[in-house]
Amino acid sequence: MVFPLPIVSSLRMPPPLDIEERCGLRSSSKSIIETLTTELVHKFKSPFELKQLHSLAITTGTPLSVFPLSRVASVCALTPSFPYAQQIFEQVEETETFFWNCCLRDFAKSDAPFDTILLFYQLRRHNVCPDSFTFSYVLKACVQLLDNFHGRTIHAFIEKLGLQSNIVLQNKIVHLYASCGDVSHAVLLFHKMLQRDVVSWNTMVTQLVKRGDVDSAYELFKQMPVKNVRSWTAMISGFVQCGKPKEAINMFTKMEEEGVKANEVTVVAVLAACADLGALDLGSRIHEHSNKSRFQRNIHICNTLIDMYMKCGCLKDAHEVFGSIKEPTVISWSAMIQGLAIHGQAEQALEFFSKMVQTGVRPNGVTFVGLLHACSHIGLINEGRAYFCSMTRDYGIIPSIEHYGCMVDLLSRAGLLQEARELIKKMPIRPNSAVWGAVLGGCKVHKNIEMAEVAIEHLLELDPYNDGYYVVLANIYAEAKRWEDVARVRKLMTSRGLRKTLGCSWVNVNGVVHEFVAGDESHPQSQEIFAVWDKLLISMRLNGYVPNTTVVLLDMEEREKEKFLFSHSEKLALVFGLINMKPGETIRIFKNLRVCEDCHTALKLISGIVHREVVVRDRNRFHCFKDGSCSCGDYW
Repeated sequence: MVFPLPIVSSLRMPPPLDIEERCGLRSSSKSIIETLTTELVHKFKSPFELKQLHSLAITTGTPLSVFPLSRVASVCALTPSFPYAQQIFEQVEETETFFWNCCLRDFAKSDAPFDTILLFYQLRRHNVCPDSFTFSYVLKACVQLLDNFHGRTIHAFIEKLGLQSNIVLQNKIVHLYASCGDVSHAVLLFHKMLQRDVVSWNTMVTQLVKRGDVDSAYELFKQMPVKNVRSWTAMISGFVQCGKPKEAINMFTKMEEEGVKANEVTVVAVLAACADLGALDLGSRIHEHSNKSRFQRNIHICNTLIDMYMKCGCLKDAHEVFGSIKEPTVISWSAMIQGLAIHGQAEQALEFFSKMVQTGVRPNGVTFVGLLHACSHIGLINEGRAYFCSMTRDYGIIPSIEHYGCMVDLLSRAGLLQEARELIKKMPIRPNSAVWGAVLGGCKVHKNIEMAEVAIEHLLELDPYNDGYYVVLANIYAEAKRWEDVARVRKLMTSRGLRKTLGCSWVNVNGVVHEFVAGDESHPQSQEIFAVWDKLLISMRLNGYVPNTTVVLLDMEEREKEKFLFSHSEKLALVFGLINMKPGETIRIFKNLRVCEDCHTALKLISGIVHREVVVRDRNRFHCFKDGSCSCGDYW
């Protein structure tokens, strides 16, 4: 916007203007000119236009007080006209620091926070005295930029001007150092602070959690004299992020006992812990609390609820939450697709993807991981290949290691082990243990010893201390009756200090989680559990059950192998649920390892015998047993 007026060369003596002639107005229209001036002073965009308006204001007798001085500051801030703005502030007798601070604040909030730092140095060159607000905004910009270099300079200015007792500034400096990875300086400054408030403590706890040092964060948390909802939420989130959902839920329970009310961030963190642990009862209670607190419109909470219900085996509830979202995001759609995939509902997952594309939501890399998982879980080879090509061709998404892992898993499960190996060779990124682990899993299904030995060579290099790979290889040898090779694998494990991870299963009964370990007879109801199992076994045998002793790696008598099979943790958890839960109530079991072939067959038969739905979440996916069949279609 350029006004048809000359440039003012001096603030105090602007050149005379024939304003009536230039504006096409007669002298009797002076009031209109003044009105025009008042309107235009809010629209200038450059020092050039500001000077023109200043000239117009002087000519018409309009006072400078009508100028928006914060706009004067922002327009002149990073230009050679900085002194011109200072002269205006001086003439209207206003404290200029306030207006420069407004400008610093706006810059710190903008997409160009480095302008805040540039303006600060401009202020110093022109002898503008900074105050605590000045430093606060500049430190905020340094945090956004993770700029420790300029941050240290600002810290030095604060010390020099004697503002080190300002707790707000000290908190911001601690935040800056910790955010930039300089945790040692942050901790040192934190402990040197003469005064600390809840923000000081929260800053350190939160930053330590972000750095993954949850133990140090928890030690500080315990020392806090006063804790607020942010303190508790930081620790709950920290435990979730480091894979300790049980501790996260315990922390939430303590928070409730202290009478601290959860906010939306807390709800998201606790729901994530419930999803990891399968704590459906608590997750449902949090959902109810969210509705009462009117959090249901929070898309982050809705997305986490979908994930929680999916991971707890509640497809219906997940669908209801998704249906309540007015505008589902790509995260919402992807959560549904991934959830349906792990439940073996591949067709529904692919239908969701079609609807997602039709609604105009663009898929991302996570979406395609869910799609490829869906294809892998029921053997949709051609569809999987098509989606893998589509992600780059149609959406410009470069496949990550997760996408390659899904494709290798899809091919390996289908018995296309040579094609899977060729895909690995063509990968532009180095395959990780998950990729070769997928090959090894396919070798077990299709009893391919030669390819299994190729896979294990890579796995021993990539992840030599993962006991699961040794166990799978030993299983492959055991099925082939190659007991010497089984013994060799077990000896190798022993030499590396490895032991087979014991199968462990959890079942929630009346809000209490009961844990069962394979072969463990220490549970108070063990005798009753085995007595009921013996009765079930009679019915199972009448229905054609034959124990699959090939899953037992030990070279022992068949009777001993059967006894070992009958004490697998998921069987114990199931019988315990049958004894203690109401008739017709769904039994939900969570297992740390994959369900073995024998347990899969046994649980299918039992679901038909007792007419109960049994949902098992193992390390890879869900199995929904009902009326003698499983949702996986025996392809897992």
